Amino acid sequence: MPHTTWRKSSFSTDVHQNCVELAAAHDGIRIRESDEPEAVVRTTPAALGGFIRAAKAGRLDRTL
Repeated sequence: MPHTTWRKSSFSTDVHQNCVELAAAHDGIRIRESDEPEAVVRTTPAALGGFIRAAKAGRLDRTL
């Protein structure tokens, strides 16, 4: 993906090397971790939005 513009949270600084990065693509959204940039996950805006809403609502919280 040579022309992909990756973005990370404004909460990420140079001190924190392990950041989740997002990029918009013609067929959805790409997600990767900065310390493993070759491992890229593709999703849709709707699926990512659902995941974010569930995380914010605490629906993904589990104790092991």
